[in-house]
Amino acid sequence: MIVLSTKEIIEAHSKLIKKTGGLDGIRDIGLLESAVYSIDAGFGDDLKYPTVIEKASRLAYSIINNHVFIDGNKRTGILVMLLTLRLNDINLSYSQQELIDLGLNIADSSYLYEDIYNWVKIHQT
Repeated sequence: MIVLSTKEIIEAHSKLIKKTGGLDGIRDIGLLESAVYSIDAGFGDDLKYPTVIEKASRLAYSIINNHVFIDGNKRTGILVMLLTLRLNDINLSYSQQELIDLGLNIADSSYLYEDIYNWVKIHQT
């Protein structure tokens, strides 16, 4: 299973900001590290997020809701989720508007982690 490191997420964020605009920078590195480490939470072999889809969904939720970056948290959270899925050969079918709506729903707390997971499952090809 391939997951992005903290460093790779920071690099992805910087590239995204450079391409789409906004302020580059980390607001709270501790919250970002917590988001990355949280996907491996569990006791022994009993992981809270054992699958790629669960890990990717949790990363998106944590990055967006914890506001780890100065700007672009929704964009970065969605990008990290999509990259994690793609790196593990999980393909989705969606429109740009569906991605925008997903990010907005996560940010305004309309979607919790479980809703993101279900969104991914529905859009999986």
